[in-house]
Amino acid sequence: MAKARRRRRRLSMTSLIDVIFLLLLFFMLTSTFSKFAEVELASAGAGGTTAPDKPPLFLQLASDTISVNGEGVTLENITESALSQAEAGTSVLVSLRDGVDAQRLTDLLVALRALPDLTVTVLGS
Repeated sequence: MAKARRRRRRLSMTSLIDVIFLLLLFFMLTSTFSKFAEVELASAGAGGTTAPDKPPLFLQLASDTISVNGEGVTLENITESALSQAEAGTSVLVSLRDGVDAQRLTDLLVALRALPDLTVTVLGS
């Protein structure tokens, strides 16, 4: 007696697609999306400004150091430096040294946001 040949059944792709869809949903719903902080920037107008009645503070930003009017400070205690004793409306001129990246400047601007009475101007080349 000859053996009956069994016909091979094709695999259904529907169940595989369902599993992939469920995995995609799982990873999309369990991932977290961080909200990036916004830093407001305003462009300076050209010339014609009046001389300020308060002397400005000079802040020099390097890739590893920060100095306010020549005194070294860290990013963590910048709000406790000479900037915290400045009067309302005092201008802070930020000078960038070579090697300062955008993230370092953004970290500084976020730290200076804690002192709302200051007017921050970033000097460019």
